[in-house]
Amino acid sequence: MTDFYQMAKEFPQFKREEIDEFIEQFNSFDLDRSGSIDEDELIKVMKQLGEKMPAFKIRMMIKEVDIDGNGEIEFNEFLQLITNIRSGKTDQQKGFARIYNKQSSVIKLKGATDSSTHSFADDEKESFVNFINSTLYNDPIVKNRLPINPENMDIFEELKDGIILCKMINDAIPGTIDERVINTKKLNKFTKVENQNLAINSAKAIGCNVVNIGQSDIEEAKVHLLLGLLWQIIRIGLLRRISITECPELYKLLEDGETLEDLLKLSPDQILLRWLNYHLKNAGSNRRAKNYTTDIMDSEIYTTVLNQIAPDECSLSPMNTQDKGQRAELMLQEAENIECRKFVSPSDVVRGNPKLNLAFVANMFNTRNGLGEIEIKEMPVIEEEDREARTFATWLNSIGCEPFVTRFYLNLRDGLILLQAFDHITKSNPNCNVSVNWNKVAKNPRNKFQALGNCNYVIELGKQLGFSLVGIGGSDINEGHKMLTLALVWQMVRYHVTNVLFKLSKTGRALSDSELVDLVNQKVYEAGKENSISSLSDPNLANSFFIADLCDSIRPGCINYDLLVSTNNEEELIKNANYVISCGRKIGAVIFCLPEDIVEVKPKMMLTIFAALLVLTC
Repeated sequence: MTDFYQMAKEFPQFKREEIDEFIEQFNSFDLDRSGSIDEDELIKVMKQLGEKMPAFKIRMMIKEVDIDGNGEIEFNEFLQLITNIRSGKTDQQKGFARIYNKQSSVIKLKGATDSSTHSFADDEKESFVNFINSTLYNDPIVKNRLPINPENMDIFEELKDGIILCKMINDAIPGTIDERVINTKKLNKFTKVENQNLAINSAKAIGCNVVNIGQSDIEEAKVHLLLGLLWQIIRIGLLRRISITECPELYKLLEDGETLEDLLKLSPDQILLRWLNYHLKNAGSNRRAKNYTTDIMDSEIYTTVLNQIAPDECSLSPMNTQDKGQRAELMLQEAENIECRKFVSPSDVVRGNPKLNLAFVANMFNTRNGLGEIEIKEMPVIEEEDREARTFATWLNSIGCEPFVTRFYLNLRDGLILLQAFDHITKSNPNCNVSVNWNKVAKNPRNKFQALGNCNYVIELGKQLGFSLVGIGGSDINEGHKMLTLALVWQMVRYHVTNVLFKLSKTGRALSDSELVDLVNQKVYEAGKENSISSLSDPNLANSFFIADLCDSIRPGCINYDLLVSTNNEEELIKNANYVISCGRKIGAVIFCLPEDIVEVKPKMMLTIFAALLVLTC
C-alpha cells in the first residue's frame, strides 16, 4: 500500500495540511486506490468534468508527468507536477496540469452518495456539521439554531455571524473566549464583524494557522477556507488530550530501547498510530498502521483495535464480510456500541479520507484508550512545560510552522521550525533585507550533525537581525537549553510584533519599551481616561483596568466596565484579564498571552498586548 507521507518527504516545502489536500486530490483521480493514476481512470475523471479527448492524447498527457516512464502517475510524480505549477515551470493551462486544476477546483456539495462523485470536501462538511450538532446541541445561545442540515450549504450561512465558530473554539480549548464578549442579540453588520474578528484572533490564539483567512472570508462564506478553519479547530480539540502529560498511560507505548524523550518527540497523530499498533500487536495481528489512508481502508485494523479496547461490546464479526463498504458499516456499528461512531462514514473509511480517519481514531482514543490504569510507582516523571514556552509554541503554530509544536524545547531541536519562523517574520517586514537561504538547510535532518547545522544557521540569522545572542550557540538550541531557547524565541516574537510599529516610531527604528509605554499612556490620556502606567511591570496592570482603557480608547464603547471588578481576588482578576483579552481580539488585535500573564504582570506579555493593540491605530 502507498505510504503517501513517506513519499511526500521528498517535498519538504509542502506543509502537512497541504499534503492532506494533495492526497485527497490524488485519490479523486486514483479511483481504484492502487496508488497510481492510469489511462482508464483519467478518462473517467475527464468524463465527469465534461472533457473529451482521444486516447493517444491522454497517453501523451500522462507521459508529460510520468517521470519513471511506467505509463502511470504515482503520488511523487503528482507532487512534482504541483511543484512545477507553483514555480511556473509548467503551464497550468495545458495538459494534465489543466485537468488537475479543474478537478481541484470542483467541490461537489450536492449530497451525492455515489463514491465516484461524492467529494472529500462534501464528506468533511457533513462530518463537521454532525460534530457541531452533537457538541453544541445543549448550548443556551445556539441550540435553537440546531441541528444544522449536513446535506446542504446551510452551515456556511450559520457560520457567518461568528457565534458558532467562537463556541467551537471554546469547546476545543475551554476558556479561550470570555463568552460575555460575543455579540448574540440584535446583530448588525458591525457586531457580526466583531464576532468574526473574535473568532479569527481566538483561533490564532489556540494555534490555528489562519495567515490566509480574514474576517471577510467568514462574511463571504468562502467554503474551502471555512472548512479548513473548522478542521483546525476540531483537530486541536481532539488532539489536546493525546499527550503524556494529559494521559500518562501513554508511556506503555514505548518500544524496546526507547526513552520517554523519544515518545515526547512524537506528534499526536504519530502517537495515535503507535497506539493502534500497540493494540494490534497485543491482539496477535501482523497488521500495522503507518497512515490514515491506505492502511485502514479495509477496516481490519479498526475492527481489531475496537475488539481490543472493548472486547465485551465490540466483536470481530465485521471481518466475516468481504465487501469493504459493508464491512466498514458493520465496523462502525461496533464502534457505536461504545459511543464513538463519529466523523467517518463507511465511504470515508473505504476511500481513506486522512482528516476524517484521524478524527475517528482520536475520538476513539479519547472515548476509551484501553491502556489500563497505572500505579503511582509506574507513573513517569514528566516535567510540565512553563507557560511562556506554551505561549511561544502557540505563536509558532499560528504562523504556520510545521510540524505542529506540542513539546516546545524538543520540537525545536533540529532547527527547522525556527527557520520557518525566521522565514515568516522576515518576509512579513518589507524593510528587512535578511532572508532564509533554504539551500543551506538540511530539510530532513537524519543525524545530530545536520540538526546542529540548522541550529547554527538559526543563530546566524538572529545575529543578522540584530538579536542579542551573546552566549547562545546552535548547540544550546539543539540540546534544548530552556533559558537560552526561550531567549531566542522571545526576540523572534518581539521582532514580529513590534516591526509593524515602525511608523509610530519617531526615531525610524523599533520602539523601545519606554517609548511603547509612553505611547499607550498618551493614547489613554487623549481619550480622557485617568489611568496610566510607569512601566511594563507596573503592578497596577494586574487588575486589567488600564488594558481595558486602552481598548476603549482605540474602539470607544467596546468595553462594558460593569463587567470588570475592582478586587485583589485572584479568581476575579483572572476573569477581568480574560475579558479584556477577548475584547482586544474582538476589535482586531492578535493577542497570544493568557489571563495569568496579565494578573502576574509579565512584562514580555504586556509588550505583546500593547503592540497588538497599537497596531490597530496604524
